[in-house]
Amino acid sequence: MRVMVVDDHPMWREAVARDLAEAGHEVVATAGEGRAAVRIAAAARPRVAVVDLQLPDISGVEVTRHLAAADPPVRVLVLSASGEQQDVLEAVKAGATGYLLKSAGREEFLDAVRRTADGDAVFTPGLAGLVLGEYRRLAAAPAREDDDAPRLTDRETEVLRLVAKGLTYKQIAQRLVLSHRTVQNHVQNTLGKLQLHNRVELVRYAIEKGLDEED
Repeated sequence: MRVMVVDDHPMWREAVARDLAEAGHEVVATAGEGRAAVRIAAAARPRVAVVDLQLPDISGVEVTRHLAAADPPVRVLVLSASGEQQDVLEAVKAGATGYLLKSAGREEFLDAVRRTADGDAVFTPGLAGLVLGEYRRLAAAPAREDDDAPRLTDRETEVLRLVAKGLTYKQIAQRLVLSHRTVQNHVQNTLGKLQLHNRVELVRYAIEKGLDEED
């Protein structure tokens, strides 16, 4: 897997890159500044970027926004010392697929990178509830009826409902007796129809539609 590491502390950046390389991943680039990260990513084309929020020029949130909007989009795992609600929500709204605290262990981090690459929403325990709570609050606001809303197939709706419940692609595949690739294809098709960018936005959409509460 092609991974990029963005952190302004050289020792930390090198340690993260070393852990990734030892786990068999290809570290295609590292950067200590946000603007450099955005520029380098366009050429290096990583699948996953591990991004710190505190950078000396532009913030990690801004870097995340650029990477998530790239073509093809880069999946971002924020690795930060901050567990503050505002930092977490800003990162997710910018397009981060996951958010992990730097206090995480090596295996937890490597597992988070793998799951981020698969499109799973990955959070340090406790932060997932914070994000879903915010989405539920937003979903409680009056919604505009849209007669032109895209129509999903029954299977796409079924997969979306399980995504909203927090199941991983592997768990969804087992539940529906499908291949992992088939589940990924359904999610990608759904993202395209709904004009969404990542799994986190998909979860928010599903919650707004009340799909996470269905049996």
